Amino acid sequence: MSERLRVSSGVTHLDRLLGGLFIGDNVVWYDDSGSLASVFSLNFIRASQTHNKSVIYVSFDRSPRNLLDKLGPLANNENLTILDCFTHGKGAGSAIFLRFYEEPTENISCRVVKVAEPRRIDHVTEALYSGHARLHGDVRFVFESITGMQELWGGEEQILGFYSHSCPRLYELNTIAYWIIEKKAHSQRLRAQISQIAQVVIDLSIKRGTTSLTILKAEKRDLEAIHKPQSFWSRDLTISFEDERHPLGLIDLGSRLKKLRNRSSLSQTEVARRIGVTPSTISQIESNLIYPSLPALLKLAEVLAVDVNSILQGDGKTKRRFVFPASEALPVKLTALPEGAVQARLLTAVDFDCKAEPYLIEVAPDQTLNSHFFPHKGEEMGYVISGRLQMKMADASHGLKEGDVVYLASEAPAQWRNPGPGVAQLLWILVK
Repeated sequence: MSERLRVSSGVTHLDRLLGGLFIGDNVVWYDDSGSLASVFSLNFIRASQTHNKSVIYVSFDRSPRNLLDKLGPLANNENLTILDCFTHGKGAGSAIFLRFYEEPTENISCRVVKVAEPRRIDHVTEALYSGHARLHGDVRFVFESITGMQELWGGEEQILGFYSHSCPRLYELNTIAYWIIEKKAHSQRLRAQISQIAQVVIDLSIKRGTTSLTILKAEKRDLEAIHKPQSFWSRDLTISFEDERHPLGLIDLGSRLKKLRNRSSLSQTEVARRIGVTPSTISQIESNLIYPSLPALLKLAEVLAVDVNSILQGDGKTKRRFVFPASEALPVKLTALPEGAVQARLLTAVDFDCKAEPYLIEVAPDQTLNSHFFPHKGEEMGYVISGRLQMKMADASHGLKEGDVVYLASEAPAQWRNPGPGVAQLLWILVK
């Protein structure tokens, strides 16, 4: 490969530390507790699915049903293949685990392939590469885990043989592979030999309740972050690092663009369609993997109804404003509500940062909305400018007329209804 294609790991700050992943990378995760690498793998799978890339998940430690529960919505993707080395491996062919293949699985689009003899390395190898052969493009792999392989195959020499053969082959096949290994379960000799072959090696440790990530190796990258522990914590699929500040002069255009796009209630697909690029391009810009050309940047500003400086500058760097002309009020899509039944406009500019967002809400006559205007969980206030409305909260219904004020602490109305005959107007304010 004369030129290596850079892609996202799915974790923005890790991409900054690492310089992104490259096609051909074998990424080894040394996991202190056996559970820290999982969230990084799930983000990697999610990023791969966002770009319509095929993923093969090789499971030695989890039954298919358990793994599907872990993957959650990520399992509902036709580009995902699960290579089940558990059922006839650690599961010993038990009827309890075989029952999975006899019962219909609802809401699952992925493909689950049962390896008949996972205790034989050649059978696993054959399943692995025959599965890869039916796929197209740069396929992604997750191996869970090297520790599970060793427990099944009986020794470090077998692991090293399989790994030494697979890594160069996966590199030549233009793949990216995540290899998870429980650090304390293996000898220093094995870890050293695995690290020597891998392109990227990352250590995940936990000390006194603090988790940290350290890049131990990253081939063909000149990194400042090498061998420097980075404290992080995770919740669900969100990973936050203690220090996500950017080097002086580096523009965090991606985060700014994403914030402006979300405030305009536009999807990546919609923004991409309006400026004439692919959704993947918008995703890479928001991940700071690429920067838009000048024409694309100007078009982005036009689509988001902001000044170019609002995208290039961070919060607090834009000129302080006091007046917002009516012409700048931006139509906002209320995605959960039927089109034509209700309209909303943001009354301040999209790039204006304040502690409250004012909207003009207009509910058409004889319309019933079976959910609230916004998926907001903070304080909200509304003032009825004109017309009449009925607001349903739990089992109680409240009639509203011109001049009435609504205050919500965190509750959300279950229903709004305009009995007519005219349009009902609300000044609605979201408090951050």
